[in-house]
Amino acid sequence: MSDNPPLPPAVVTYQAPCGDHNDLAMTAAGTLGRALAERLGVPPQAVGVPAPVPDGTWEESLAAAGPDLAALAGRYRAVLGAGQRPYGALSRCAAALATLPVVAGKHPDAVVVWMDAHGDIHTPDTTGTGYLGGMALSGPLGWWDSGHGAGIGHGQAVLVGARDLDPAEAAAVGSGRIACLPPGPGLAGELAEWLDGRPVYLHLDCDVLEPGIVPTDYRVPGGLTLDGLHAVCRAVAAGSPIVGAEFAEYEGFDRATGRHVPPGELLDALSPLWTDM
Repeated sequence: MSDNPPLPPAVVTYQAPCGDHNDLAMTAAGTLGRALAERLGVPPQAVGVPAPVPDGTWEESLAAAGPDLAALAGRYRAVLGAGQRPYGALSRCAAALATLPVVAGKHPDAVVVWMDAHGDIHTPDTTGTGYLGGMALSGPLGWWDSGHGAGIGHGQAVLVGARDLDPAEAAAVGSGRIACLPPGPGLAGELAEWLDGRPVYLHLDCDVLEPGIVPTDYRVPGGLTLDGLHAVCRAVAAGSPIVGAEFAEYEGFDRATGRHVPPGELLDALSPLWTDM
């Protein structure tokens, strides 16, 4: 790891629409961001406000989100330009179309650790659903042109905890186009070994967790526990400089049970990412 002092943190909340429906996550991104900002002792920097999500194709969703995504990218550029380490609380994974290219521009040697039950590496040519979120990582990888940039090179991204890959995504993994480390008891150590001390920007979709732990829109069995998430974050932070992180799809309210789930335990699990080791 670097002997340089850690960068001071900045918390950015993104509550605007960004692709598919998710009214709860738009609101809850603000809740998560404010709770994290309080822990870090910094004011949250808000981008966008909750709004109805228009129906339509991924092209229409991307166009509708365009101004807010541009504002998010601008805020990230300001944070990184000020020598700070961004922590994003995002409504949807597709907001990464704006954040990751900016991070790659500032930290070209950083590796994106994409923690998600899904791959999100479809392109307009392979998507079967037309869902913008399913192309959230492939845009920054340069596999298609989102209009918001790219910059993540080959070997500088890894899928972690993915267990619901469509055939085209599985083919990309099988061909070595992108690495994938599925859930398992040795995941933390495997990831640390794969990273080999390189700087990390970590993206979390809450559906990487076992369903029922944190409310989120998608439920894919076989996910991580909070202890497992903490172990991964601890292993990453112990071996690699953390240049930032972002957390998406937290809803805070379980529609099925009517249960409110505050973000405290989730933030506890993620805490190694800002508690420098």
